[in-house]
Amino acid sequence: MPAVSVLKTPSYDPSVLARAVDSHFAFLNLDSLIEPSMKIVIKPNLIMRRAPEEGVTTHPALVAAIVKKLRSLGCQNILIAESGGGPYTEPLLRSLYKGCGYTAMAEETGVPLNYGTGSREVEGEGRITRRFTVIDPIAEADLVINVCKLKTHGMTMMSAAVKNLFGAVPGLMKPELHMRYPEKEEFCRMILDLNAAIPNVISFVDAVVGLEGDGPTGGTPKEVGLTLCSADRYALDLVNAAVLGMKPAEIIMLRQSIEDGLCPADLSQITLLGDVPADALCAAGPFQPPRSKQTDFTSHFPAFLRPTVKKVTKLIQPKPVIRKKDCIGCGKCAESCPAHTIRIENRIAVIDRTACIHCFCCHEMCPKQAIDIKRLSVFRL
Repeated sequence: MPAVSVLKTPSYDPSVLARAVDSHFAFLNLDSLIEPSMKIVIKPNLIMRRAPEEGVTTHPALVAAIVKKLRSLGCQNILIAESGGGPYTEPLLRSLYKGCGYTAMAEETGVPLNYGTGSREVEGEGRITRRFTVIDPIAEADLVINVCKLKTHGMTMMSAAVKNLFGAVPGLMKPELHMRYPEKEEFCRMILDLNAAIPNVISFVDAVVGLEGDGPTGGTPKEVGLTLCSADRYALDLVNAAVLGMKPAEIIMLRQSIEDGLCPADLSQITLLGDVPADALCAAGPFQPPRSKQTDFTSHFPAFLRPTVKKVTKLIQPKPVIRKKDCIGCGKCAESCPAHTIRIENRIAVIDRTACIHCFCCHEMCPKQAIDIKRLSVFRL
């Protein structure tokens, strides 16, 4: 059975966090998963520039405690990396780290922060998307330490371990994915596919103070007094849902992971370790759910603008483009196209734009990677 450790962690005092991190490692035998030579990337939740006490972002004190523990195991190749909600540029990364308290923490601990803005494609065994662009540190890591903030979320209901890895997608490619997958079901499915492309992950949860209500950024801090950890991010999110006081069926991503066999159906199928029993996970009381639950990306806009936004969204959606000089006319793209919009003419693939549904199966299946995704220049930031 997958194991999840849950510990009472009443404050962000460094000594309290150090004991909690040590205990998580001991309960889950995490030392066995870590080698000193590993390239380790710590990925917090820094969705936007907000002070740690606001409860929106992962508290830097928890990340500092994890860094110190890794160093005690002989790990030296450690990097903190994140791509927030804005453009993936060095000036904005510097502003993000500083505003979230990470610049000061990095100076204190000596751990480097990522200021590079490179990205590359990774592949997984996804159901609707197998190829993703992620930031270089995540793509190059031997191990990702995923340190999320426990929050309610207007679109996905819960932001925790699985959802936090959406931050591996660089900058404004995130809203692009919202446009490709505007409905909740397919967006959540895409997040699961992204997780499948990032296999080696240990997840910690900052629930010392969570965020309830209109998360992921507009909610209210909630004193919870817990940290959680697991090498199984799906089982961990089942426990996170219990801390929120929510049923798995209320959280689409969690329901989908259960249906896919990624996650146990209930807590009885998880080995719960630590000092918090299953019946006390929600001891702080249920989280206030979002007041307005987004149904799709356009729900960010006033009702009278949504029809126009949907039309504009369709126009500015990224498009697959054949790179003719590299196309060998093998027909794999045509075979994979669910809408049958691709034909081979003179040994070159041709796409019927009027019928393209922007699923990007052709891009994913091309053996020569001769199909690019053409996007507006703003989405390249």
